[in-house]
Amino acid sequence: MSVRVLIVDDHAVVRAGLRMLIDAEDDLEAAGEAGSARDAIFRARELQPDVILMDVVMPDGNGLDAIPTLLHEHPEAKVLMLSMQDDPQYVRQAFTAGASGYVLKEAADTDVVSAIREVARGGRYVHPELGARLVAAETEERKRAEEDPLSEREREVLRMLALGHTNQEIAKQLYISVRTAETHRAHIMQKLRLSSRAELVRYALDQGLLEQQ
Repeated sequence: MSVRVLIVDDHAVVRAGLRMLIDAEDDLEAAGEAGSARDAIFRARELQPDVILMDVVMPDGNGLDAIPTLLHEHPEAKVLMLSMQDDPQYVRQAFTAGASGYVLKEAADTDVVSAIREVARGGRYVHPELGARLVAAETEERKRAEEDPLSEREREVLRMLALGHTNQEIAKQLYISVRTAETHRAHIMQKLRLSSRAELVRYALDQGLLEQQ
């Protein structure tokens, strides 16, 4: 039985090329096409595809935003993103949203076919080069987090605390609630394993935060 694929892309030429590619395979079938994320939702209801091959960037919005709706209505379907975007961040967002694969438009035809087959049988697919970049990016993020576990906002709150500002003053200056300021303070103390204001001030001094304007 053939794997039924719904092709979603705003460019008719791209859709036509993908249809030819898919229909040339004995075990794959181009069940239909859609030119937008919104249209994809309606076409998926009508066609009940096994795999939804979808572009990331489309005129009516981000294809990633349509994934939860598509999977909610068609839990058995697999979503495979086909994109020009080679930023690992997009790959991470796609998988977080529920996609089963991410393949680049510049990939060879054989890669696209392999990706469709892989996700159809329940696997996950990431273009090899992109997968390597994703691992490298995550390793770099982990390293950065180990070196400096605080977010930009937390560093800002830490600096103000070390300068002697109260939670109320911090909340007013940063346009946040007092409760949020208190939460930031608690997270800072927990992340840095500090137990007193004196330790907090010492850490801020060591990091050069009090020298910043």
